[in-house]
Order: sequence, then structure tokens, then C-alpha cells
Amino acid sequence: MEFLAGAWDYVVPFIVILTILVFVHEFGHYIVARRCGVRVEVFSIGFGPEMFGWTDRSGTRWKVSALPLGGYVKMFGESDAEDEAGATRPLSAAERAVSFHFKPLGSRAAIVSAGPIANFLFAIVVLTGLFATAGEPFTPPVVGSVQTESAAEMGGIKAGDRFVNVAGQAVRRFEEVQQIVRDNPGVPIAIVVSRDGNEVKLSVTPQAREDTDRFGNVHRIGFLGVSGGARQFVRHPLPEAAMRAVEETYSLSAATLSAVGQMVAGTRTADDLGGPLRIAQMSGEVAQIGFVSLIWFLAVLSINLGLVNFFPVPVLDGGHLLFYAAEAIRGKPLGPKAQEFGFRIGLALVVGLMVFATWNDLMHLKVFEYLKKLVT
Repeated sequence: MEFLAGAWDYVVPFIVILTILVFVHEFGHYIVARRCGVRVEVFSIGFGPEMFGWTDRSGTRWKVSALPLGGYVKMFGESDAEDEAGATRPLSAAERAVSFHFKPLGSRAAIVSAGPIANFLFAIVVLTGLFATAGEPFTPPVVGSVQTESAAEMGGIKAGDRFVNVAGQAVRRFEEVQQIVRDNPGVPIAIVVSRDGNEVKLSVTPQAREDTDRFGNVHRIGFLGVSGGARQFVRHPLPEAAMRAVEETYSLSAATLSAVGQMVAGTRTADDLGGPLRIAQMSGEVAQIGFVSLIWFLAVLSINLGLVNFFPVPVLDGGHLLFYAAEAIRGKPLGPKAQEFGFRIGLALVVGLMVFATWNDLMHLKVFEYLKKLVT
């Protein structure tokens, strides 16, 4: 199998990308925790046994662990203090002053929010550098040609039309139109085009087509049947590059949330939901395409990591913020039993989602077909 034969080409880019994103996320938690006066005991990249590390002057143990599939920051006060005999003891006044759980609600919420926010800021910085150096991919949203008997022709789109708004989203690049159409196979979408100085409102239903990538994975996408002009890479001055990076981060976030909403509503198949294996596959693919594609992929993954962690699911950062919102309304934290029950439900949801995503990965990578060939 091609994927397994060249696994090294995928594993290394995947580990590098994941390590960078995990470090950024956890460093967000770390730096705000330190600003709020919380003692950070451990900053770990990976889980399991420590491979190597060091302890800084503030007492934080920085380490790299054996399983490079995540990471964590352990703050003082997240578990009960113990005496030399291992028995639980109450915290002293000095310990409460640096304990996470004894910090004001606003400080705790800021520390928890800092991880996902760091991922968004990192994406903006990466895209800013990319747009200021290699340039921003740009194709004017003007229709060059329309295929006969296509969804565009049946919907009334003509050559020379300029897309203004697609599915309720203002567009300024042809690439944005393509992405929206790809995400809506067989779904009627409202389109506003500029034609001869006038805005024309249309309703078009993208044709559903199957697209096969270089690894043989089949995806159901929308197809409009129009072509744009030549793709260009436009370099921007640093201030404008930063503004474009913010806009792109917002656009990618909105597209991701839209896709998730479609999956929940049942208008989009969940087969596109991928896990670690799919991310590893894509990491290797973009690494082979080139450095610019790899940097772009890094920014997209950072945005997705930030979004996912903001979902209001216990065990994720968003779940903690949900508990803090309840605490703000009630004037006191939820009881231990309620929090434990919430975390159990959240853990079950996350584990179930990971199992489903990994199953999708195995099906897309044709692992079962490969194993069947080995035993027959």
C-alpha cells in the first residue's frame, strides 16, 4: 500500500506539525497562567514517560514525552496537595496564592481561553508572513466561461459575471466561490452577481460529483461549471498582509463551522471527518507539494485546533468555559458530582468521535482492503 510504503514521508511532517501546534496551544495556557500568578509545575509535549527535559528557575519542568500525540500544562492546585506520607492536606496561604483553583473566575477563564486563542493568533502570524513574502493566492471572482448544461448555465450565470455574494457570504476571490460550492453539493445556494453594473440575484444548485484524490480517496463535492482567470500570488505590505490574514482566518473558521453545522443537520456526509491518520496523510502530501503549501496547512490546522477546543464539550477548553459560565450565573461552582458527570459525558463524546474519525481514516486509506489481500 502506497501510504504504508512511504510512511516515513508522512510520519515526520505530521509529528513536526503536531508538535508546533501543541506547543503553541499549551504555551498560550502557560503564559497567561504565569501572568495570573499561577505556578506551572509541568509543560509537556507528548504523553507518557519523559524522554528528556529540564527544570527552569520558576520550578516548571519542561519535557518531551514518549507519545507525541498532544501535550499538557499541569498547574499547581489542579490536584490535591499531599504531605510526605502521601496523605491529602489543606493548602497553605502561600500555596493558595499560586493555585489555579483559588484564582478569580475571570483569571481561570482567561487561562483556559488562552490555548485556543494562541492557535488563532499563531495562524494569523503565519498567514501574515506568507502573504507578505510568497504572496496571497488570488483570482478575481469573475466568470471566464460557463460549461454547457452545467449547474451555472441552468442557474443563469453568464461569462463576465462577477460574484458578489455566495450563500450569504461576500466574496472577493474566485477561490472563495470554489470552496463554498465544493461544500454544498446538491444544495441550492443564493448567488448575487454583478452584471453590466447591476446586481442580479440567482439561485443555483451545484451538481454533486465524486472527486478522487491522489491516494484514491473519494470525496463528494459540489460542481458549478464555471472557470475563472489565471491564479496569481499577490504580495502585500505588512499591515495589509496582517489584515488579509485576519480576514482569511475568519473565513476559514466560518467555513469549518458551516461544514460542522451541515454534518449535524445531516445535509453533509460525515465521511469527510478525519482523525490523526488523515492528518498524517495530508501532512505528508502538502510537504511533498512544497514549503508554501505546508505553511498554509499549518495555519489551517491551527485554526481548526482552536475552534475544536472552543466547542462546549467537557474535557475540552470550551467545556471548562461552560462550567465557568454556570459558576458566574449561580455565583458558585457546580458541585463535584455534576462536574464529574459532565466530564464523563464529554470524554465519551470525544472518544466516540475519535473512534469514528479513525474508522473513517482506515476506510479512506483502504487499510482493510490491504489486510484482506495479505490473508487471501
